[in-house]
Amino acid sequence: MTLIVTGGAGFIGANFIFYMLSIYPDMRVVCVDCLTYAGNLSTLASVMGKANFRFVKISITDQKSIGKLFEEEKPDIVVNFAAESHVDRSIENPSVFLETNIIGTQVLLDAARQWGVKRYHQVSTDEVYGDLPLDNPNLFFTEETPLHASSPYSASKASADLLCLAYYRTFDLPLTISRCSNNYGPYHFPEKLIPLMIANALNDQPLPVYGQGLNVRDWLYVEDHCAAIDLIIRKGREGEVYNVGGHNEMRNIDIVKLICKELGKPESLITYVSDRKGHDMRYAIDPTKIHEELGWLPKTKFSDGIRLTIKWYLDNRSWWEEIISGEYKNYYERMYGGRQ
Repeated sequence: MTLIVTGGAGFIGANFIFYMLSIYPDMRVVCVDCLTYAGNLSTLASVMGKANFRFVKISITDQKSIGKLFEEEKPDIVVNFAAESHVDRSIENPSVFLETNIIGTQVLLDAARQWGVKRYHQVSTDEVYGDLPLDNPNLFFTEETPLHASSPYSASKASADLLCLAYYRTFDLPLTISRCSNNYGPYHFPEKLIPLMIANALNDQPLPVYGQGLNVRDWLYVEDHCAAIDLIIRKGREGEVYNVGGHNEMRNIDIVKLICKELGKPESLITYVSDRKGHDMRYAIDPTKIHEELGWLPKTKFSDGIRLTIKWYLDNRSWWEEIISGEYKNYYERMYGGRQ
């Protein structure tokens, strides 16, 4: 069994590789990543020497290289994590998001068709649904919620989802889609809320919070997400969308205060900054479908997961300090310089 994981040097993709290799030690895993700013090859250091693991540096938009890779590996399963994903960056430069998230998906879908992939899985986001009002806590996103993207990022992900469903209907490509809530855990790139706050707090730097910090997110521990994707690609119905949520709704400001408390840092470090354009107020997923059909439920409570996450960042300072300094970008050259 050969599995191609695109975007595997990123946060969720790398954790998924670790999860799959631990559960299926005989599986061959091929990681595809073009190592943009958020791709960190050093994250994969623990698996780089494994005989059943291969890393390939290419962009999913490179049709020729993707085709060659599929010809070489003849994958059984493809899981696509590769995406530009930071909303702020999508507001600054939307075109990169359209190229990677839409065209890149189309390139992978065509390769999957050509080489007879048994299951293609598209990793999407709850952001394709837009947002929910703060004054109705009983309202949740379901798989039937209309798509209502708020940013160039979420619009590009919604477009990719529609493209996948079109390939299923038109070409009978065996595929599934998952839409997850906000992930957190080890190896999270430190521009995102939780790792940014941990890193800044440890360095006694200001903790920038958008607006009043009242935006609510449903937080999902990354290992729980990996388990859900594994279930979907093995047992999920073809052509179906599955929402994967954490049952852990938290206001941004409460998370920041919790991090301060856990690290013994003063809340005076919190600094309120101008809100993001079009900032969604609340995300909340109803994961009833994946629970009833596949038996999945998140195992990690937020109170436990956030402590595990903080401990990981305390124990692995060199990993995120190299990112902040920019040194992580040189890891690929150290690993592969002169080999190609």
